[in-house]
Amino acid sequence: MRTLYLECKMGAAGDMLAASLLDLFENKQELVAKLNDIGIPKVEYVLEESTKCGIVGRHLSALIEGEEEHAEDASDHESGHSIKGANVNEGSYHHAQHTLYDIEEIIENLRLSKETKSDIREIYQLLAEAESKVHGQPVSEIHFHEVGELDAIADIVAVCCLMHELDPDKVLVSPVNVGGGSVKTAHGILPVPAPATAELLKEIPIYSSDNTGELCTPTGAALLKYFAFEFSSQPVMRVNKIGYGMGKKDFAQANCVRAILGETSEELERIIELSCNIDDMTPEEVAFATERLFEAGAVEAYTISIGMKKNRPGVLLVCMCHEDSRDAIVKTIFNHTTTIGIRENLCNRFVLSREVKTVDTPYGQVRVKKILRI
Repeated sequence: MRTLYLECKMGAAGDMLAASLLDLFENKQELVAKLNDIGIPKVEYVLEESTKCGIVGRHLSALIEGEEEHAEDASDHESGHSIKGANVNEGSYHHAQHTLYDIEEIIENLRLSKETKSDIREIYQLLAEAESKVHGQPVSEIHFHEVGELDAIADIVAVCCLMHELDPDKVLVSPVNVGGGSVKTAHGILPVPAPATAELLKEIPIYSSDNTGELCTPTGAALLKYFAFEFSSQPVMRVNKIGYGMGKKDFAQANCVRAILGETSEELERIIELSCNIDDMTPEEVAFATERLFEAGAVEAYTISIGMKKNRPGVLLVCMCHEDSRDAIVKTIFNHTTTIGIRENLCNRFVLSREVKTVDTPYGQVRVKKILRI
């Protein structure tokens, strides 16, 4: 199976994801020319070589009328989503106030396939729903600030186009480093991850680091959430190509997204099964614990009714996870259930290939998961 693995040890931003995908191709400049022919108003893509910690990769800039939209931005990533730090010229920060309708109008006029346009719309729908929940406003009334500016739109368009060009059978993503500290946005100073980013990253394994600032932007979070089949450690794979998408700022650790393209087994993967018996919790408490397990990175969690000592009714709580999530899952089970012991089994899991497509229905566009039978 042709598998794309995205390593996000320094978070993810739209421009970094796009650059990492571009770096997988031999005809990089030809693809940049295709991106420039899409027709995003006033936008020109420029691909440059970039070196971080001795590693050579690529950085993709979206120039607005020949200039970076946030030339004085002190952000960790050159994504234009936010400003970090106290020494930023406030006058240099321009807030675009696009609504979902405005974004739709821009998308409609792009020279792209129907499928790619659909991907872009759905990603902006994810962003709108996250903003709607955070700000308590209907989706139709949401005004995009940073993620509605032209460079952010360009990042999303680039990643969607390159994903279609690459056409992997499966996209896997590592747990995501969100950074730390605070971030300055159009709404004021917010904790990292910013509320909309945190909303998008629900049920996705994330962690914080000592790096101050926003490592995962809202655009990066939405792109990962949309394209990822699964969040896990790197699987056993025969690697064919590696791409590095560089951020703008320098850290002790290489500030990049690493894209790894290779071949994996189509059906077999290793999974850890953790289970415990419970007979003194209410159904509501068990349900709450199950929700926390998914937030901690569980692939699956479920209960089975069982009979225990002295004919007491109980439940068998079973949770499946990948090895890199095991410690977090064990801690979650002990914190949110009354069990004093957990059993562990290492299993092989056979998984059919699948792909997610968008189909038109009388009620609008619907995402459908298609199973590829053997």
